[in-house]
Amino acid sequence: MNLESIPVQITQAGTAMPDAMLLEIAALLRQLTEKKIAGSIDLHGLPMSDEDRNCLQERLGRGEVSAHIEVNGLTEVWETAYTGVWWIRHQNRDNRIIAEEISVTQVPEILVSPKEDIGAAAKRLTAETDEEARHV
Repeated sequence: MNLESIPVQITQAGTAMPDAMLLEIAALLRQLTEKKIAGSIDLHGLPMSDEDRNCLQERLGRGEVSAHIEVNGLTEVWETAYTGVWWIRHQNRDNRIIAEEISVTQVPEILVSPKEDIGAAAKRLTAETDEEARHV
């Protein structure tokens, strides 16, 4: 989908917040495309009603990629129907939303493996395969 196809219309119910958010997301997509600079919008701090949030979620849709991360509660990450636009929702152990954002990037930082963890995994796997080779 191209940027111009993001549906912007003032809704009858709720506020104009979803429309404003879509315009901001389109601007962030242009920034990512033209300047290679990612951006995000903190939804948790905005004066959005549940109706606004649901409307925005419906209008952005769901794409093909999603992930669930279980660390001190559930974090859900999904790409919307617009490539590069990710919805990220963090919940605590009581399933209460504690943070929520729209991230406009190629891959959300939360899904990128830290180099230190990759190095530790390489050492661990090498040690395990060395141990197995000694027993063969």
